[in-house]
Amino acid sequence: MLTDLVQIRRLGHQKRSENFRFRAYLKNHRHSDRRLRRFGEDIEAQIDCTQCANCCRVSEVGITDRDIDKLTKFLGVTRAEFIRDSTQLDQAGDLILKKTEAGCVFLKDNLCTVYEARPQNCANFPHLVRGSGSIASRMWQFVDRAEFCPIVYNWIEKVKEDIGF
Repeated sequence: MLTDLVQIRRLGHQKRSENFRFRAYLKNHRHSDRRLRRFGEDIEAQIDCTQCANCCRVSEVGITDRDIDKLTKFLGVTRAEFIRDSTQLDQAGDLILKKTEAGCVFLKDNLCTVYEARPQNCANFPHLVRGSGSIASRMWQFVDRAEFCPIVYNWIEKVKEDIGF
């Protein structure tokens, strides 16, 4: 099980075009979603995300109105205060959680300070085991995530090995 973030970034980048081909292969061939999810569950069980928290440093978190309602209630702030202090617009003009130089505004010492009220996008991350639709329908996300998330990197490698890709 590879967990070294430097190696994952290097190997994930090296295997990027292979992973795009794998993504296309998986989308065009039938595979048991249950089996793919089980691989994800097994790998997630072996990796302590609080030791990594790279997703909170690297990725952008889109938020919904429902997420905002849950977070404002949890934090005890108004919607306007939350939007002003804890969000920003991404390049497409969508609302995301604010990022600092260290990552998500709510990341402290590799832990989420709003974990109990975290956005659904965060709760489902890395979207292998949880998420809507089949795993193959979410594959577009995994190629990039294989460069920063140990769970996704190891899952892709495990599935490629299992299906003989």
